[in-house]
Amino acid sequence: MVVQSPEEMVSVDVASANPHSDEKKRRVSSRLQVKQKPQKELLVRQRVELLDEIEQGPRKKPNVADSGSEDLPKDKSDRVKVKETLRLFNKHYLHFVQEEEKRALKFEALKKAKRGAKKSKGPPETKVAKRPDLKALTKMQDGKEILFPSKRFGSIPGIDVGHQFYSRAEMVAVGFHSHWLSGIDYMGQSYSKGKYSSYTMPLAVAIVISGMYEDDLDNAEEVVYTGQGGHNLTGDKRQCRDQKLERGNLALKNSVEQNVPVRVVRGHDCKSSYCGKIYTYDGLYEVVKYWAEKGISGFTVFKYRLKRLEGQPLLTTTQVQFINGRVPQSISEIRGLVCEDITGGLEDIPIPATNLVDDPPVAPTGYTYCKSVQVAKDVKLPTGVTGCTCKGSCVDSNTCECAKFNGSDFPYVHRDGGRLIEAKDVVFECGPKCGCGPSCVNRTSQRGLKYRFEVFRTPMKGWAVRSWDFIPAGAPVCEYVGILHRTEDVDSASENYYIFDIDCLQTMKGLDGRERRSQAVCIPTVDSLERPDDQRSDNVPEYCIDAGSNGNIARFINHSCEPNLFVQCVLSSHHDIKLARVMLFAADNIPPLQELTYDYGYALDSVLGPDGKVKKMYCHCGAVGCKKRLL
Repeated sequence: MVVQSPEEMVSVDVASANPHSDEKKRRVSSRLQVKQKPQKELLVRQRVELLDEIEQGPRKKPNVADSGSEDLPKDKSDRVKVKETLRLFNKHYLHFVQEEEKRALKFEALKKAKRGAKKSKGPPETKVAKRPDLKALTKMQDGKEILFPSKRFGSIPGIDVGHQFYSRAEMVAVGFHSHWLSGIDYMGQSYSKGKYSSYTMPLAVAIVISGMYEDDLDNAEEVVYTGQGGHNLTGDKRQCRDQKLERGNLALKNSVEQNVPVRVVRGHDCKSSYCGKIYTYDGLYEVVKYWAEKGISGFTVFKYRLKRLEGQPLLTTTQVQFINGRVPQSISEIRGLVCEDITGGLEDIPIPATNLVDDPPVAPTGYTYCKSVQVAKDVKLPTGVTGCTCKGSCVDSNTCECAKFNGSDFPYVHRDGGRLIEAKDVVFECGPKCGCGPSCVNRTSQRGLKYRFEVFRTPMKGWAVRSWDFIPAGAPVCEYVGILHRTEDVDSASENYYIFDIDCLQTMKGLDGRERRSQAVCIPTVDSLERPDDQRSDNVPEYCIDAGSNGNIARFINHSCEPNLFVQCVLSSHHDIKLARVMLFAADNIPPLQELTYDYGYALDSVLGPDGKVKKMYCHCGAVGCKKRLL
C-alpha cells in the first residue's frame, strides 16, 4: 500500500509545527555523566567491555554449536533484530494458541457427547495441552531462530535498560535469560574452554527477581537476593529444605570472586501479560558479597548482595514498579487537556486531546470526525457475496466458506478479544450476509475501538496518538477511515496529506519497508491480480481513502521507520481487493503511553510535487534506524 500520509508531514490544523523546516533538528537525549568509580568497579566494567569486544568478533563457542539469528544480515540494527525475533516468537505463540483453542473445542464436544450417551465406551478423556509459549520456544530452538543462543556476560545488544518482556519465554527467545523457570541463568562447564578459559565455571549471567522467595530484599539500587532451591513450589514462597551451594548458587558465588556483573530483571504482577507477570530489565549489577544463613522458615539459604553499576540510565522507583508513566484516572488529571472527546461522542470510549507544546494550546481542528468509511457518490461497492452458513459463531474452518479463502483456517485467535496470528496478503472476514453473529472470531476487526486512546501534540510531528492501555501483538487498533474516492477524482495539486491509496497488490509484493506477505491465500478476484499489462494496478491504485476533511483517530497516527503497527487489507462485505478495508494492527506488544506508528511505505524520490519536481520531506520519527527522509 502507498500512503500519501497522515500527520507526520504537516499538520493542516496548526501551522506552528512544520516538518519541512531544515532548521528544526531531531531531539537527542543527553547522556548521563559518569562519576569517578572505585578501583574494583572499574575492573568490573573493564572486563565487561573486553567481553563485549570479544563478542563482536568471529563467534566460536566452546562445545556449543553456533546457530540462530546471530547470523542475520549485519545491516540490521541490534534493536531491529530483537524486535523481529520477538515478532517471530509472537507469531509462533499465537499459532499454538490457535491449536490449543481447537483442541479445547474438540475436548468440550467430546465431553458433551459422553454426557449424552448413557453407556458410552469411547476414548478416554484427555486434558487440553497448555503452554503455547513453551511450544513456540521449542519451534524456535528447532529452527535455530533464537537470537543469541550462546550465553554471554554483560548487556545484550539491542536490549536497553527499561526493556519490557511480557513473559519469561520472550527472554529465552532473544537469549537474554535462557531458562523459562529458573531464576538464575549461568554458564556451565561447556563454556570453560576457548575465550572463557580464564574463568571458573559455573558463572552467573542473569537473574530474575520476582518475589519467589520470602527472604529476598529489594531496595532498587541494592538487592539481597536469595539463592535457588529449597522453596515451596505451591506458591506460598516458603522454604521447606536447605539450599545447596551448587548450580546457580555456585555460579553467583563465582561471580563475586571473579568480579563479573549480572543482568538483573524484575518481575511484577500484570494483568496484561498472559503469564500474569511482566519483566523489566534494570541493568547490570555487581555481586559484591555472599553468605549462608538460616532463613525465615528456619532452613539454610544462600544470600547475595548485589549493587547496581554506576553510569547506567537512571533507575527510579516508578521504573522498579514497572510503570512507564501514570495513566490519568479522571478528566481532571489529564495534563494539557484541550478537548475532552475529539469524537463528539461517536465512539464508545472518549478520545481526549492534549497539547503541552503550543502557546496558547490549541485543539485539533479542520476536520469532521467520522466512525466509518463514507463512500463518494461515483463509487459503487460490489454486491453479491453470499457468505458462510455458520450459525452463532464460526468454529470449523473446514466447513466455513469464509475460512476457505484464508487457506482453510481462521486468521485470528480468540485470546485477548481476537488477535491476528500473522500479517497476510488479504484477510477475509465474515460479512453482513454470513450466518454467524457479531461474536464470531472472524469478525475481529469489525468491532470498533476497544482501547483508550489519546491524541497529543508533539514538537516536531504535529499531532500523534498513544494508548492508555496495553495492546497485545496482533490486536486490531483501528481502521483508516475517511471518504472513499476514485484516485483520479482527488486533486493531486492540493496540499492534502491524509490520502491513503488502497493498494493490496503493492502490499503483497512487499513494498519498501513492509514485510513480504505469504500469499498463501485464495483470492476470489484472481483476474485482477494476473494482468501484467495493467500498469495502473502497479503505479496508481484506482481507489483511495481521503481523511483530510472527514476521518477518525487513524489520521493522527504518525510514520516511523521502526513502527509498532502494520497495515493489513481486510475484506468482509465484498471480495474486491481494490476496495479493501485498511486496518492497522499491533506488530508488537505495545505498553501504555507509547506512541503508535506505522510505516507510510514511501520509496525515496517517488513523490512529485505540483511543480513536477521530486518532493523531499525529512523524517522526525526518532527511531534508531531512522532513514532521515520520509520522501
